[in-house]
Amino acid sequence: MKISEEFLHQIYAIIEEIPEGKVTTYGEIAKMAGYDRNSRLVGKALGLSGMYGDYPCHRVVNASGRLVQGWIMQKQLLIEEGITFKKNGNVDLKKHIWNGE
Repeated sequence: MKISEEFLHQIYAIIEEIPEGKVTTYGEIAKMAGYDRNSRLVGKALGLSGMYGDYPCHRVVNASGRLVQGWIMQKQLLIEEGITFKKNGNVDLKKHIWNGE
């Protein structure tokens, strides 16, 4: 699937809704957008987000709660919002997951 402007704006609208102190996953965003099997495309959309505005992309993690590799500030931003982490360094999804409700 090619990334369309419509898809990007749909993804960014969902990301804007993630409340402070919560996280969600690429897969959950894909489901909310109606593209269940396109979590990687969501990741690509997040990579382009700076060209379209300022979004709380730091609140998006993978299905295991793992952070974006190489994005040092992501963990600090999440800590500042009260997000807690497991011993392995992943976000404690049981405590902090947001599924659009």
